Amino acid sequence: MIRTRWVQAGFAAVAVVATTAAGVNAAATAGEASVRNKLTAIVPAATGGGWDGFTRESQQVLRSEDIVNNVQVVNIPGAGGTIGLSQFVQQEGSDDTLMTSGGVMVGAIALNDSEYDLGDVTPIARMADDYSALVVPADSDIRTLDDFAEQWKKDPHGLSISGGSLGSIDHLLSGLLAKEVGIDPAQVNYIAYSGGGEALNSLLSHSTTVGVSGYNEVADQIEAGTLRAIAISSEERIPGVDVPTFKELGADVSMANWRGFVAPPGISSETEAEYLDIVEELHSSPEWEKTLKRNNWTDSYMVGDELDRFIADETETAERTVDELGM
Repeated sequence: MIRTRWVQAGFAAVAVVATTAAGVNAAATAGEASVRNKLTAIVPAATGGGWDGFTRESQQVLRSEDIVNNVQVVNIPGAGGTIGLSQFVQQEGSDDTLMTSGGVMVGAIALNDSEYDLGDVTPIARMADDYSALVVPADSDIRTLDDFAEQWKKDPHGLSISGGSLGSIDHLLSGLLAKEVGIDPAQVNYIAYSGGGEALNSLLSHSTTVGVSGYNEVADQIEAGTLRAIAISSEERIPGVDVPTFKELGADVSMANWRGFVAPPGISSETEAEYLDIVEELHSSPEWEKTLKRNNWTDSYMVGDELDRFIADETETAERTVDELGM
């Protein structure tokens, strides 16, 4: 359940004194100058994964388009982003820090019954959607979705699946696939990793049988021929990506992994407006359009009340899915 804690900060009118008004204006200007000069972008995951890649791509565009002068990326991995969330909540009122968030965190909150949720921060923007792919090493005898389902049903626990953190889109998708092919989701041998690099290494070393990962995280290996893509979780085929959807192959499963930014709780209305201006400039820049295309991301820009409603719906869906799958 989302707990709404939007804290609106303001300045109390004390007296009609010119110096007071000047002080208020200076404070607002200083806040805006702070985030435009130096922004800390928190990645609640290890390096090499989808959140990390998304944040560092954003960092490059913010710099190249002169939107923010200096953007520092800090990784705080663990528990599907909920460790980073718990630390971020403590930065109440900060006017120079954003955190990457999205579908992975929503799922992890539901799965882990986290103390904090996205109602404890200030949602700023949904920026882009990514999709997960089912992949195997190139030398695997699993060549089709039917091959995968057949092996999986023979030995559900013996077939190991590498992916992102518990509660991630990768994890939920694995559970939905199990249910679709007639396997109890509780039997899924899902091996969670806090970063995409670790999950990829486990697959390439054959420590795990198959992998479920954001397509962009494994696209280079697919192109190089070290991994084979079996299916992708989009509703329809993605232009430029020669991988069939699960639905195409007869499995009624689809799931999008959205990514965006949240701000700390308790920020002033001026600070929130400045954050919104920054993400709008990022979204509307030519370089961001190139970034979306290069990474095969779907533009899903959303802010304000629409974003609040979307997060509430996503939270309800994640909680229901976790409950239905017995996770």
